Amino acid sequence: MKRNVLEKVLSNKLDTYLKRYPSEREKITKTLHLLANDNDCFKRTNWDGHFTASAWVVDKSRKWILMTHHKQLNIWLQLGGHAEDNNNLLEVALKEAKEESGINNFNIISKEIFDLDIHKIPKYGSNPEHLHYDVRFILEADKLERLSISTESNDLAWVKIEDVLNLNPKKSIKRMMHKFVNQFLRS
Repeated sequence: MKRNVLEKVLSNKLDTYLKRYPSEREKITKTLHLLANDNDCFKRTNWDGHFTASAWVVDKSRKWILMTHHKQLNIWLQLGGHAEDNNNLLEVALKEAKEESGINNFNIISKEIFDLDIHKIPKYGSNPEHLHYDVRFILEADKLERLSISTESNDLAWVKIEDVLNLNPKKSIKRMMHKFVNQFLRS
């Protein structure tokens, strides 16, 4: 029963996200379809595609973004990871942020979805190419708290907002930067 309740919560959050970002309808529709039609959508071994969750972590001044240099993908990204059969994706984003940064104290800026992305993950070892349906939330952390690099990362750093796109200019990061600037830095 709990699974169905949390999946309804996610469905409602996706509906709210669609109202806020109607131009993203196609990927929202695909995500809702996965949620409604695939009982294994929260399992990382579902090679048809599965949910991940990530955290766009900002400092209190809103001038820095916490990013990790992902070992497997060899790019700078926001913190995040697999749902591991947990359908509370905000909880997953918090867990992953803690594990990948060593920071224990995060403020949830909003429980609503900050961003949504569907992207291909290349074949790696025995894992075939597959899709990640990444649901992203925005969190805040103290920039002075000690960082600890996880085994999944080459590096971890607070990056000035004006330098984020120099590290990763991909469409997904540009979209999150645009949302962040428009929602949190403009008055």
